[in-house]
Amino acid sequence: MARRTLAGIAALAAASAVMTPTVAEASPPGSKDVTAVLFEWNFASVARECTTTLGPAGYGYVQVSPPAEHIQGSQWWTSYQPVSYRIAGRLGDRAAFKSMVDTCHAAGVKVVADTVINHMSAGSGTGTGGSSYSKYNYPGLYSSYDFDNCTSQITNYGDRWNVQNCELVGLADLDTGEDYVRGAIAGYMNDLLSLGVDGFRIDAAKHIPAADLANIKSLLTNPSAYWKQEVIHGAGEAVQPTEYTGTGDVQEFRYAYDLKRVFTNENLAYLKNYGEGWGYLNSGSAGVFVDNHDTERNGSTLSYKDNATYTLANVFMLAWPYGAPDINSGYEFTDHDAGPPNGGRVDACWQSGWKCQHNWPEIKSMVGFRNATRGQAVTNWWDNGGDAIAFGRGNKGFVAINHESGSLTRTYQTSLPAGTYCDVQSNKQVTVDGSGRLTATLGSNTALAVYAGKSGC
Repeated sequence: MARRTLAGIAALAAASAVMTPTVAEASPPGSKDVTAVLFEWNFASVARECTTTLGPAGYGYVQVSPPAEHIQGSQWWTSYQPVSYRIAGRLGDRAAFKSMVDTCHAAGVKVVADTVINHMSAGSGTGTGGSSYSKYNYPGLYSSYDFDNCTSQITNYGDRWNVQNCELVGLADLDTGEDYVRGAIAGYMNDLLSLGVDGFRIDAAKHIPAADLANIKSLLTNPSAYWKQEVIHGAGEAVQPTEYTGTGDVQEFRYAYDLKRVFTNENLAYLKNYGEGWGYLNSGSAGVFVDNHDTERNGSTLSYKDNATYTLANVFMLAWPYGAPDINSGYEFTDHDAGPPNGGRVDACWQSGWKCQHNWPEIKSMVGFRNATRGQAVTNWWDNGGDAIAFGRGNKGFVAINHESGSLTRTYQTSLPAGTYCDVQSNKQVTVDGSGRLTATLGSNTALAVYAGKSGC
């Protein structure tokens, strides 16, 4: 493959690093580690949501869909076929993106950009911003020299070379071993940093050698920007998630897969040692979720279609001290390819098909619980051997989940100080006595959650 000059790389990077980037953490930030993933929301709608909902609820981050210019079409996956690195996609232009970042920051919410750097498009045409392109030719950016020699689709996940050099579902695979390609990718990411972005989700990271990603990250104007990588675990596969923990967080897909199985076919009692005890990544390196835009469509995880079971799974995830949680927030679909309602414009939650899971009261209220209990160990675990569990988070919080078919009344032992607390699940007050005991009745498929500092409802 051709190697471009370092001068050319420097010119690309310089053009995109005009402003001083916002400093970000290299791991989930401070006291707020929950990300609302506003899938295919346009930038103006994201900005408004940061102000009205995400900031007040205590979300630390918002993740936005890929901002780069992409192929035309109404399907959601067109966003994942970039044709240039201009901010000129379905969801808004450069000015709208910058305004969104500034507005979210003013609301105390950091911004993660979903970043597509493994590949470009699968065809030819004119992009959403007017750029002409063909599969291996993106004028002013990439030519055929910049793509891997394997121009056939990936067929063998047991073969590292095949996974990282061939084409994911026929998309033109960038040769990230090239200095020029690395510089061009870093130039794009530095442009986003110059606009204030705090971090990146690296789409299809499994298909990029970990060393190449480390090199790209080293070229960033802020190499400590938050970095979350999509590396799907596959038993016996050549490429494993642990290879990528040196670069940043890795999305732990097993967490979501197993959560579906436990909540639908097994017992919640099994969750007593969920996380590292199940062989997952170290908590400090794991990005966790109940579902994402891919898994809610392929059925490998729970989704909004699972109703109360889905809600309880999110409550558990936010209450349990493992990983950094993403709350998937998308839209209703029957056609798996269907793009966002109104082209990504959200006029109001729960209208026009927008599901707004991040704003479901049972889920949103748990963001405050998580922030208040951060750093506290699990205490006072209780289960009935079946689908009712309860546990504390030190002396800061306590949660109970009833996934049984009938109601449950019992007295729980907590480590909370005596007092009156607001159950943020029912929005009713409950009392903890001088011995730390709490008595409550939970209906089928409901939860209770109380935490220090939240007494009034």
